[in-house]
Amino acid sequence: MFTSDNQRASLFMVLAMAAFTINDTIVKFASESINVGQVMFVRGLFATLLVLLLAWQQRLLSNTSSLLHPMVWLRMTGEIGGTVTYVIALAHLPLPNVAAIFQALPLAVTMGAALFFGEAVGRRRWIAIAIGFLGTLIIVRPGTEGFDAFSLLVLLCVAFCAVRDLATRRIPNEVPTLLVSSVTAFTIAICGAILMLPMGGWSPMEPGLIGLLFACASFMLAGYIFIIKAMRTGEVSAVAPFRYTTLIWAFALGFLVFGNVPDLYMLVGGAVIAGSGLYTLYRERLVSKKRVAAETVVSPTMAPTARHYRRLRQ
Repeated sequence: MFTSDNQRASLFMVLAMAAFTINDTIVKFASESINVGQVMFVRGLFATLLVLLLAWQQRLLSNTSSLLHPMVWLRMTGEIGGTVTYVIALAHLPLPNVAAIFQALPLAVTMGAALFFGEAVGRRRWIAIAIGFLGTLIIVRPGTEGFDAFSLLVLLCVAFCAVRDLATRRIPNEVPTLLVSSVTAFTIAICGAILMLPMGGWSPMEPGLIGLLFACASFMLAGYIFIIKAMRTGEVSAVAPFRYTTLIWAFALGFLVFGNVPDLYMLVGGAVIAGSGLYTLYRERLVSKKRVAAETVVSPTMAPTARHYRRLRQ
């Protein structure tokens, strides 16, 4: 149901996806002039500065001991791996292709939650996950002339980001988000500096390119802020489907900036991924409602049957 809160939250999600896609567009554009490692290094430094300023403003820099939690380090590892693989793939593949394959992330997170956290996922959602990954194969086209090995980097990025998101669920609430983000951004900048050396080293940059990379970091930070506001303002089941608006932004910017025209495989695969993801969200919402109803109807002295629980998990 779309209440006023859900409407505002949906708008925040659309803005977040737009900000992330603009960030990706700038990264791809900048990688045509300088190597990927230098892009990561400069953007990472700007992102670190911006996040540290926000953390300092909110007086969160004193709680650094909370960063020792193992889930923080696991999340950071996933973030670094996801960033490196994503940026390299983005430099070599059309923007819409990268965006479409990356939409498999919610499916990967659902699968990971079932395999590693024991969360109940019924056969219908497993089928939806399988169909979603079939959609990625349609885009990647392994074994055909249209296959590009850099597409596998996007799939690897999805795996890294799934680890990141699953680890985030296990980070205690007392660990400040901005503090984790600032350390992660700085670590990614260091990784960029390391990658920059074998990729050709430092290249001089025009002031306009420096400004673009600062804007890139700003859009990335704006995306995180809007997505947090979206998830805190509205219901997850009402807001999450608007993540797929990133495909619209990616198609538009890919065409306007780079002249990318999606082919039939891209359109069909993207539609399959988005459709399966939306169905998974629908099933999760339906199961949640059934679970609440069961908890209301079933008294403490009347245990639900095994058949009842099997129906809840579908």
